[in-house]
Amino acid sequence: MNKPTVVSGIRPTGYLHLGNYFGAVKNFVKMQYDFNCFYFIADIHSLTTHPTPGNLQAGVKQVLAEYLACGIDPEVATIFIQSDVPEVTELYTILNMNAYLGELERTTSFKDKARQQPDNVNAGLLTYPVLMAADIIIHKAHFVPVGKDQEQNLEMVRKFAKRFNRMYKKNVFPIPRPFTFDGADMLKVPGLDGSGKMGKSEGNAISLFDDPKEIRKKVMRAVTDAGPTEMNAEKPEAIQNLFTLLDIVSKPDTVAHFDGLYNKCEIRYGDLKKQLAEDIISYTSPIREKIVSILEDDAYLAKVAKMGAEKARESASKTLNEVKKVVGFNSLF
Repeated sequence: MNKPTVVSGIRPTGYLHLGNYFGAVKNFVKMQYDFNCFYFIADIHSLTTHPTPGNLQAGVKQVLAEYLACGIDPEVATIFIQSDVPEVTELYTILNMNAYLGELERTTSFKDKARQQPDNVNAGLLTYPVLMAADIIIHKAHFVPVGKDQEQNLEMVRKFAKRFNRMYKKNVFPIPRPFTFDGADMLKVPGLDGSGKMGKSEGNAISLFDDPKEIRKKVMRAVTDAGPTEMNAEKPEAIQNLFTLLDIVSKPDTVAHFDGLYNKCEIRYGDLKKQLAEDIISYTSPIREKIVSILEDDAYLAKVAKMGAEKARESASKTLNEVKKVVGFNSLF
């Protein structure tokens, strides 16, 4: 029996952080044994922000090493670099012919990005959902793990797949569905700035590549308040965020200890932060050591990228040939 196909991509902009790890990558490691998984590094998507070639290459190498260090097995899952699969951009071109200006301009991601970079509102930002659709449906994905911020774009992917099937009266593409992790696996990791989730661009993250000194510095700067004034008081968001992080990386008795101190109005946030920092270091240090080791092995990284590209292109070329035949691009000679 064939396994359902899962596709997920990540832009190579910055290091993977605890939110990425506990919210997605840790689950990707589990999924690779139960699904036909394609995990790609979206370097073409990152061109919308005009990175330098050096930064782009370094970012791709970093994410590839981090995925491997976290436990994604290139012999089991397909890990590849988006630009190594030219079939994706060819399908992107075809899908663009059936994507309409009005619907693309209305997407939240486009409007948000246009506000964030008003001097660089390029066509790639506008057609981001189309390229995302090509990434996903070229492997005939059944499921896509997505967060809240990508739900609308996945709906666009579904729309483009349905539209193509309807226009050409062929069920070329399965309609991908969002993959929702079980409650126990769906961890939302808060940031250190007192509100919201941990994110690359928010400046509130601890990365898997941070060294112990950097982790201690970041945690000690985390937002707190003056402390509880009533016993058993409800924790404000900033304080609850610290306890949520503690709950993720620390032993239950450690969490219970600081929770008890808080409820008795005896909490010292400095002590809590020091413990949290050391527990984060204990958790991430083995991963960081693997990242450092893998980054030094260019031959291994090249081998993984080549193997992933071959597997991804084999899958993508089958779909693209089918699409070209349906569209009418099959050779007359």
